[in-house]
Amino acid sequence: MKLNVWALIIGIFFIAGCNQKIKNSITSFGAIADGKTNNAVAIQRLIDKVSANGGGQVIIPPGNFVTGTIYLKSGVDLHLAAGACLLGSTDRKDYKNEGAGLIEAKNQTNISISGSGVIDGRAQELMLDILQKLRSGEIIQDNMWRVKRPGEGVRTVILAIDYCTNVTVSGITLKNSSGWVQNYTECTNLIIDGITVQSTAYWNNDGIDITDCKKVRITNCFINSADDGICLKSSNPNSGCEDVYIDSCKIRSSASAFKMGTASSGGFRNIKVRNLEIYDTYRSAIAIESVDGGVVENIDIQNIVARNTGNAIFIKRGKRNISRKVGTLKGIYIANVKVEVPLNKPDQGYPVEGPPDHLKPGIDKMPKRPGSFHIYGHPWLPYNLIPSSIVGLPGYPVENVTIENVEISYGGRSSKEIAYIPLNAITSVPENESNYPEFSMFGELPSWGFYVRHAEGIKMKNVKVFYLEDDFRPALVFDDVKGVALENFTVPKAIELPVALFNNTTGIALKNLKFPVSEEKGVMITNYK
Repeated sequence: MKLNVWALIIGIFFIAGCNQKIKNSITSFGAIADGKTNNAVAIQRLIDKVSANGGGQVIIPPGNFVTGTIYLKSGVDLHLAAGACLLGSTDRKDYKNEGAGLIEAKNQTNISISGSGVIDGRAQELMLDILQKLRSGEIIQDNMWRVKRPGEGVRTVILAIDYCTNVTVSGITLKNSSGWVQNYTECTNLIIDGITVQSTAYWNNDGIDITDCKKVRITNCFINSADDGICLKSSNPNSGCEDVYIDSCKIRSSASAFKMGTASSGGFRNIKVRNLEIYDTYRSAIAIESVDGGVVENIDIQNIVARNTGNAIFIKRGKRNISRKVGTLKGIYIANVKVEVPLNKPDQGYPVEGPPDHLKPGIDKMPKRPGSFHIYGHPWLPYNLIPSSIVGLPGYPVENVTIENVEISYGGRSSKEIAYIPLNAITSVPENESNYPEFSMFGELPSWGFYVRHAEGIKMKNVKVFYLEDDFRPALVFDDVKGVALENFTVPKAIELPVALFNNTTGIALKNLKFPVSEEKGVMITNYK
């Protein structure tokens, strides 16, 4: 008898829980899973009610639910059940703001998006509508869209989470954004775990953008994006990204895989990155940039494996923002890294490729575009493969960088007919201090392994660089550097000497160099101006 009573009680609670879940399903508020009806009003009504009642789940059940912009409110967990698909409207009028998100939150607390369902921005269909509205004049924008693409203010993101505290995004799949996939601005206590980003349908599809956020944890994510994979940004000079931990993510990118910058107004402090697997990535596996006046310091990156990636490491201190002082870039530790840099363009064949800014003649096979003045779809640009680089500005060095336990292979096959910088012209490499910072920003570089310029306190220990096909350039070039320590540095082969060139460089400490020739023959110290 007692057992039956307990069974009855448990059954009552079970039914009550089921009823609560049913009540919190968007279908109970009139949402229709027909793949056509805009359900934004129904979804928003339920979000508002749950938040007003102290919080809880808003459930997207299995089915295809279309929506325009919806606003997540405090205490609400937007839960996408298995089989649920939230489809972005393909009519730009259904997105409320400039640069709107499909899901937005501002100044909210204790919010989350969870489950195993999908949020699909339907970028290609939405962009057809946006372009039609631009042509008709219904949307007015700078005419740059006629020669390039509609700007970020016209296109949309999937998640736009601003000024929120205690935010969790877990389990879901985000796909096909017309702009950045997700951007979190000035949030505190942000967790992103176990999500999938599959967004190569249009340009500027950054996988995850973290802007001026504090106490961030990004783990166990898969990202395939048509722009930067995971990108830390700082747009507020009085803020910055701080206390960020990234671990166990797999990234494919048509730009850089992990990047800090280019927006770097406030800067980045206390950043730890662990265990990234990177593949088929057009630009850098690791990019660290301070070009807008911010402070970049205490950066710790370890355990990175990158296959078929255009560049291994790019570290740049610059001055893109001419109205502000030069920012700082110091205290960088990069260890346990293995990168394969191929001869050919590493992201070719993906739906949206990176631009051809370091292609060799003969690589680009795209057909001629209507109205193009090029023989093929892209111009030929005369660059040999570009090395990893650590570059500051005259009087504003990159400071205290340690590179340890790193192996980088290069495709090689350089040619003096493509481009050539004689060693006595080593200082002719342009500064390009205000240019957009990318590993290819200097054009041809005089080395194939590492290029270090305007730096101080550079340590490289247990590092190996090698090429698969011959490269005539030195493996290492240091120009205007104070304090260089190389220990157990391996370069297996050189077809021309020197292996390492130190120009206008002081405080050189070399220990156990493993060059194909003696240190006396393999190292050149010069003072070219």
